[in-house]
Amino acid sequence: MTSDDMPAGGELPAAGKAKGEKLGLDLLDRVTVRKRARMVAIGGIMVALAFGAIVGLIGGRWPGVIAGAIVAVPVVLLALSEARRTVWLEGTTVHVRAFGTRRVDLAAADGLDLLVTDLRGARTVGLFVRGGKKAINVALSMYAGTGGRELGIYQLRRLADALAARGDTPGLVFSELLVAQLRAEARGLAAAERPLYRLGSLAPAGRMAQKLHPEAVSKFVTSLD
Repeated sequence: MTSDDMPAGGELPAAGKAKGEKLGLDLLDRVTVRKRARMVAIGGIMVALAFGAIVGLIGGRWPGVIAGAIVAVPVVLLALSEARRTVWLEGTTVHVRAFGTRRVDLAAADGLDLLVTDLRGARTVGLFVRGGKKAINVALSMYAGTGGRELGIYQLRRLADALAARGDTPGLVFSELLVAQLRAEARGLAAAERPLYRLGSLAPAGRMAQKLHPEAVSKFVTSLD
């Protein structure tokens, strides 16, 4: 996958779309998400069967069944949750739905962080929002090698506007980051030259999930053109 054929996370707005309208923020399409969730579930069940068989050989049939269930059930529930998960923006509020719905208002969020996850060779850069004892991670981009996938232009623009409306330093820093990402895309820069890719590359390898230090993000944004 190259940066030239990088698919967008959503469609451009039609004329007259209201800012309070529901706007999808899913980075991956539903087919891809469900396929990934199915693979996770299958992998979890296979591990559970193997573990249950080993315990069964040692302790008997029922201990083996119970041990297998203990391993399988959480993994299957996680896969189902991922398959059902969808994220959207209404006004300045981010919503996420899986088995239930959580929402955090960007305008009143207690904390903003850049979360980088590294899984199976793909590095995902997300906006981690906390507020009202709830937290939501909005995936902004996913890169593998020199290509990847990014949220669409309109999605990034709306997020940038909502963050800028906070009026505080964290909101302005993240807003400027997203605006810089839009400028890089407008200039036709390759994925490796875009701000989100470069920031994601700053995270040390070998960790599944990590937050970049706010000062590092602020310093990086200040250094951008």
